[in-house]
This record gives sequence, structure tokens and C-alpha cells, in this order.
Amino acid sequence: MQSFHRLLAPALSFNGGYIDTVGFLALQGLFTAHVTGNFVTPGVSIVHGTSGAIGKIIALPLFALVVGLSHISASSLQQKSIHPLRPLLAAHTLLLALFCVLAISLGPFKDGDSPPAILTGMTAVSAMAIQNTVSRLHMKSMPPTTLMTGNVTQFAVDISDLLSQKDVGKRSVIKNRMKPTGKNLLGFAAGCIGGALLYRGVGLECLIIPVFVAIWAWITTKK
Repeated sequence: MQSFHRLLAPALSFNGGYIDTVGFLALQGLFTAHVTGNFVTPGVSIVHGTSGAIGKIIALPLFALVVGLSHISASSLQQKSIHPLRPLLAAHTLLLALFCVLAISLGPFKDGDSPPAILTGMTAVSAMAIQNTVSRLHMKSMPPTTLMTGNVTQFAVDISDLLSQKDVGKRSVIKNRMKPTGKNLLGFAAGCIGGALLYRGVGLECLIIPVFVAIWAWITTKK
């Protein structure tokens, strides 16, 4: 049985918000974690005549490809009696580190369709595809760490239930369910705000922070 640190999901949620925000700001509106947003933004780029449409179009199939490969790799590890969470977190960390190095060395990116921008952006998309796979398949007991729409919906439903529920036992169950969801929402929001402020303050060097968060997540996840 894999052992989770109680702050693992909030930490990954922080990185999800952080990377998505900095990626959006630095890569001409590319969503690296919440890739479904890239269904809309290519059309916006075309209408407004801005760059970045190519990377946003590539991001969708690449994200799906990396998720598929991650799942296949995880299944192979499980057949060998190796829990896949820690190896996947290691791959996630290495890709985030590569994203940081590429962004700092090749950026800033004024043209989102340039080869350096696309290479850098797709590295981030690949890293976050692995995080999505980890959250979806190997941390099923925890709320999602990147897709916050479902978390916000569940939190709102729980609040309404809590306000209308009089039974003490049922209220306790609702409160316990709200805690991990609330932590992930706070982590994601902190990542979004922190990423935006630090990007404005220090530029692409701010991408060092999520790398250290990912390293911590890997270290504190026991075998």
C-alpha cells in the first residue's frame, strides 16, 4: 500500500495553479495543466492575430499521448509489484526541471509559435499530463490536483448540505469530505497568485519554486 503525505495533494495543487499561470503568462496564453482551455484559445489567437495557436493545438494530442504512455508505464510497473506513484512523480519532477531550464535559457517568448516556445511549452504540458495521470489513477482517495471545476462544484454542494443538515453525524461526514477539497482549492489558488506575482517580480526564474515543490513531493512519498 502506497503511503501519502497529508500535504501531497495540496502541494501538487499548488504546482498545478503555479505552472498553469506562469505558462499562460509566459507562453502567449498556453494552458499547461488545464489543457481543455486550449480548445478555446487557438481560436482567440487566430481572431486577434496573436501568436501561440500552434502550441495550443499541439498541446491537446501531446497531453493525451503522455497520459496514455504514463498509464502504460504504470501498468507495467504494477505487474512487477512496483507501485507506480513514486516513479511517476520522479518523471514529473524531471520534466518540470527541464521546463525551468528551457524557460530560463530560451525565454522570454515573444512569439508563442517559435520552436523554442513550443519546445518549452510542450515540456510543461508533458509534466502536467503526468501529474494529471497521478491524480486520476494513483491518488483516487484525494481530490484532483489540477482540474478545479469539479472541486469547486463539490465544495459548493457540501456547503449547501452542511447548512441544511441537522444530523450531527452527517454533518461530521460532510466536514471531513470538505477538508481535502478545501486544501486543494487553497493550494491551487495560492499557486495561481504566487506564480503571477513572482513572474512579475523575477521573471521566468520563478519556475525554480515548483521544481523544489515537486522534489519535496517525491521525497515525502514513501515506497
